[in-house]
Amino acid sequence: MQVIFEAHSTTLDNEANHASGWNDVELSQTGIEQAKELSKRYNLADFDAVFTSDLQRAYETARIAFPKIDSKKLFIDWRLRECNYGDLEQSPKDELDNRKLDYVTKPFPGGESYADAMQRMKSFIDDLREMPYKNVIIFGSRATHYGLDVWIDGKSIEDCLNHKFSWQPGWHYELQ
Repeated sequence: MQVIFEAHSTTLDNEANHASGWNDVELSQTGIEQAKELSKRYNLADFDAVFTSDLQRAYETARIAFPKIDSKKLFIDWRLRECNYGDLEQSPKDELDNRKLDYVTKPFPGGESYADAMQRMKSFIDDLREMPYKNVIIFGSRATHYGLDVWIDGKSIEDCLNHKFSWQPGWHYELQ
């Protein structure tokens, strides 16, 4: 199965430099324009399924990118959410980024650990392996991306957290 991951488009929290976590923040105007640009890179007909987290920043990115998508092809799944930063949600993103390695196995206060988020992603990927699809696209957050890197490419969560995130037009994976 060919899997493409796309990060959700820019949100109001991204622009304010806030760590969103499970905060259900909307896309900014820039994010809406970015989602429209996605439709120029991809053809919905090339995908058997489109998966997104249940947070609006992910599913709105997909719906704007693929305006003709219907419920037969769009699947919204809470397991594709960002890590739950708990009490640290809405904190300055740079501060949170500097502390992420402290929460690999220990949960964020009032939230979850990265190990917990990776277990959610493992559950999703295990289910995906059983599906009859050949080509899928997934819209999510960094924890979604980390989960794909961990469970498909064999990276450690520490390696993912130490690597500075840099946007690119889609990450490609092959799921066996």
